[in-house]
Amino acid sequence: MASLYKKPVIMRDPKTGEKLKTKSRKWWGRYKDALGREKRVPLATDKMAAQTMLNDLVRKVEREEAGLVDPFEEHAKRPLCEQIDAYQAYLRYKGNIAQYVYEVPQKIRKIAKGCRWSHTPDISASDVQRYLAGLRAGGLSVQTSNHYLRAVKQFTRWLVRDRRAKDDPLVHLSKMNPQVDRRHDRRALSPEEFARLVEAAEQGPAIVHIPGPDRAMMYILAAWTGYRKKEIGSLTKRSFCLNSDPPTAAVEAAYSKRRREDTQVLHPELAARLRKWLDTKKHVGPGELLFPVSGKIPGGRERGTAKMMRKDLGAARKKWIEEAKSKAQKRRRREEPDFLAYLDSAGRYADFHSNRHTFITSLERAGVSPRTAQTLARHSDIRLTMGIYTHIELQDQTAAIRALPGPPKPEESDAVKENKRLHPGRCRPHRKIGPRYSSLSYS
Repeated sequence: MASLYKKPVIMRDPKTGEKLKTKSRKWWGRYKDALGREKRVPLATDKMAAQTMLNDLVRKVEREEAGLVDPFEEHAKRPLCEQIDAYQAYLRYKGNIAQYVYEVPQKIRKIAKGCRWSHTPDISASDVQRYLAGLRAGGLSVQTSNHYLRAVKQFTRWLVRDRRAKDDPLVHLSKMNPQVDRRHDRRALSPEEFARLVEAAEQGPAIVHIPGPDRAMMYILAAWTGYRKKEIGSLTKRSFCLNSDPPTAAVEAAYSKRRREDTQVLHPELAARLRKWLDTKKHVGPGELLFPVSGKIPGGRERGTAKMMRKDLGAARKKWIEEAKSKAQKRRRREEPDFLAYLDSAGRYADFHSNRHTFITSLERAGVSPRTAQTLARHSDIRLTMGIYTHIELQDQTAAIRALPGPPKPEESDAVKENKRLHPGRCRPHRKIGPRYSSLSYS
C-alpha cells in the first residue's frame, strides 16, 4: 500500500549546538515496485504535489505488472550526449588505445550535431545518409565516409546490447565501395628503387631532425618487418634479440595495432646491419627510443615521415638522372616519371607506409604462401593482405606468364607423317638462287 510520510531527521541547533529531532521539509513516498520490493523516494514539499507524484509511481508499477511499460523509456529520456559519454567510457574500459577512444565518439558527436539529434529515439537512417552525402559532396572521400558510418553503427549496436534501445535503426545501412573513390593509394617500391632510396638517405643531410643513417635504418626495418610508423617509433634496444636463433624484434602490446605483443623474425642480413648501426648508438640507453618519430609514444615527437620519404626519393631520382652518360639517356630518364616518384602517374603515393606495402609485396614475389604472408603482415583478414598490400606489377605478371608451360602443339595427320617419311628432303628449308628468291622458302 502506498503512503506519504515525512522522514525523521536530526538537526543541530546553530545557537546551542544541541541535537534536535524534527521531520524533513520534503514529503517522501513509500510503495512497492513490480517485483514486490519496498521503495522509498523523496517527492515534494507540497503535500498535494507529492501525492500526485506518488500516484504516478504507483500507476507506473501497475502498468509494468500488466506488461504495458516500455523498459527503455528511462534511457529514451536521457540526453544523447550522456549516452555517447557512456559509450566512450565503455570503449575505455575495454582497453582500447586513447586515440580510438577519442576519435570514434568524436565522429558520433559530429553526426548527432549535424542531424540535430537530442535523444536516442531521434536517430534515423535517412538522417545519417543525408549527412554523409553532404560530407562527400563537400570533398570527403568514400573511405572516410565509411569510417563515420562504422562509428555510428557501432554506437547503435551498443545501445541495443546494453539494453538502452529496443532495436538498431541503422542495421540496414551498408558501407560504400571505397575503390570507386581512392584518395591516397600507395604503391610498393621496386628493389632498385628501394636500394637507391636507402643510399640517398644514408648520404643525405638530416630531414625533419632525423639523421640520414637513422632514416635509412627506418626504411629497411619497415620494408623487412612491415612495422608501421608508430610501431617503429616505440622500438628501443630492449626490443631486439639479435643474438638469438632466429633474431627477432618485438613491439609492446600498448603500441601494436592489434593490442598484443608482436614479435617479428628478422632477416640475418638485417640483424647484422642492425648490430653495426646500434654500435653507433652507445649513448642511447636501453629503454630510450631509437626512432622518436611518433607523438603517440611517450617521449616521442611527431615527425613528418611523408616529407622525409618525399625528399629522399627526390634526391635519389636526381642522382639517377645525373648518372646517365648522354643527353639522350638523361632525356629518356626524365620521361620515366614513375621511377623513384613520390606520386606516380596512377595517383599512388610512396610515403613511409608504402614500405609496409613493399614488405608484403616482396613476400608474394618470393613465393610465400598467402596464409604465411597474412601472419607476417599481422592482418586479421587475408583479403586485406592480398587485395590492398600486395601489388602485382607488369613485370610480376610477365614472369608469371613465362613460367607457365607452352600451349600444346597441333598434332599432324597420318597422311602428313607418311609424306614426310617417304619424302624427307622436300620438307627441308633451302635457299633458292636467283633474283626472284631473296628469303628462305620451302620446296
